[in-house]
Amino acid sequence: MKGSRPEQARLTRDNDLRKTEETRRVVEGMVDGLNDHVIDGIGDFFHQDFRWMGNAGCGTKLGLKSFQDHWQRPFQAAFSDKVCTDEARLAEGEWMAAFGAQIATHSGEFMGIAPTGKRVEIRYMDFWRVKDGKIVDNWVMVDFPHVMRQLGVDPFNGHGWEAFDTGEREAPRPTAPAAADPTPR
Repeated sequence: MKGSRPEQARLTRDNDLRKTEETRRVVEGMVDGLNDHVIDGIGDFFHQDFRWMGNAGCGTKLGLKSFQDHWQRPFQAAFSDKVCTDEARLAEGEWMAAFGAQIATHSGEFMGIAPTGKRVEIRYMDFWRVKDGKIVDNWVMVDFPHVMRQLGVDPFNGHGWEAFDTGEREAPRPTAPAAADPTPR
C-alpha cells in the first residue's frame, strides 16, 4: 500500500489475553442457550446494554430487549426446529469468533416470503467481545441471500456473481488501475 496506512485492529489493541477461557465459557453457554431456544433467560450471557451489529437485512440491535424483540422473536417466528452448529471457533482474550450454520424449518414469514415448510441452511459468522462475564458486542453476518435462494427467491435478480463461477456470465475487468480511496462507501 502506498502512502499512509489506516490504523488496523484498534478494537483488539488492549485485549486481555488472560480472559480467553472465560470468554470461551460465556460464548459456549450462550450458543447452548440459543440452541435451547431461550429468549427471556439469554440475559445470563449478554450485557443489558450490549450491541448486536448485523449485516443488511438483519439490522443493529442496541440492548438486550431490542435483541430479544427485534431479532430472537422474529427469527424464531420465521424458523422453527433450529439447531446451530459452529463449524469453527477461535478465542483469544476478550474476543471469540465462529462461523457455521443453523438448520431450521421455514415455518413463518421471512423477508416477505410465506412459510414453505422447507428445511434451510442459514450460514453465519459471529465476532463477540466479552467483558466482566457478559457479551458486550456482537458483530454478525447472516447469509440471508442464501436462505432466500433456498426458498425460491433470487434477491440479486439474476445478477449474482455466482454466474461468473458457472460461466453463465463473463466477469468484467477494470479498465484502468483504481486509485486507492480509504474512505468507506
